[in-house]
Amino acid sequence: MKKVLITGANSYVGNAFKRWIEEKHADAIQVDTVGMRNGEWEEQSFEGYDVILHAAGIAHVSTDKSMEDLYYKVNTDLTAEVATKAKREGVHQFIFLSSMIVYGDASNAQMITRDTEPKPTNFYGNSKLQAEKKLELLADESFLVANVRPPMIYGNGSKGNYVKLAGLARKVPLFPSYENRRSMIHVDNLSEFLALLILHEDHGTFHPQNADYVCTSELVTTIGAVHGNQVRTTGLFNGVIGTLVDKNMTMNKLFGDFAYAKELSAYSHDYHVRDFFDSIVHTERHEPSSQ
Repeated sequence: MKKVLITGANSYVGNAFKRWIEEKHADAIQVDTVGMRNGEWEEQSFEGYDVILHAAGIAHVSTDKSMEDLYYKVNTDLTAEVATKAKREGVHQFIFLSSMIVYGDASNAQMITRDTEPKPTNFYGNSKLQAEKKLELLADESFLVANVRPPMIYGNGSKGNYVKLAGLARKVPLFPSYENRRSMIHVDNLSEFLALLILHEDHGTFHPQNADYVCTSELVTTIGAVHGNQVRTTGLFNGVIGTLVDKNMTMNKLFGDFAYAKELSAYSHDYHVRDFFDSIVHTERHEPSSQ
């Protein structure tokens, strides 16, 4: 039985992972959580835990310069402090939830491969990358570090761009048919991946994603269909979108390419418990996780 402590008691991924383990892997993994506020984690003994899943952090991307110091304090320095305590108290594996944003954004129509160097374009991405570098200094044979760089995470209760698109998909009658490729991961696929990392004691840097890339137009039409809104697609605006996609932030977020090469996400065990359509149905209909 692996004993896992999630640091970040109220984190979206942490909560989803805990539910997944309790439903799917309760015979092999035991999960506890600890909060990060008011120094609660400092009072918690890490002794006896095999794994720390560090899910705490500021998750949203901000361009507000007044937030910069806080990002580095929480995402970088706090991560290193938790890892140092974990190593000192005998934890064997430390899993850090980093982000695809360490590679920048979709402004350069990226297909990220093994040769792509991280190049953050904002302090959120850089704070995650700097945390990874600090963890590398702590890693050794007795303290295994796994840096996980997921793309956009979605699922029941998720926030961010997926929710905005889902709201749009319920209402619009028409949407551009512009072709793009995005890496995304449903939270159940990510939870299964994390479970496998723990069960197999893997370490290194990982880039999990759904089995298939997502095209924005397909995402909108699929979400719309789940809600009974048959969204029609048109190529009428594709020329304008193609001109603006690398210049306009809104167009970039909607229609830019930002994906991991499939080989970068290859893993020795299959973690794809939900395909694209099933993940959208599950997310939009808020079905129980065990279904």
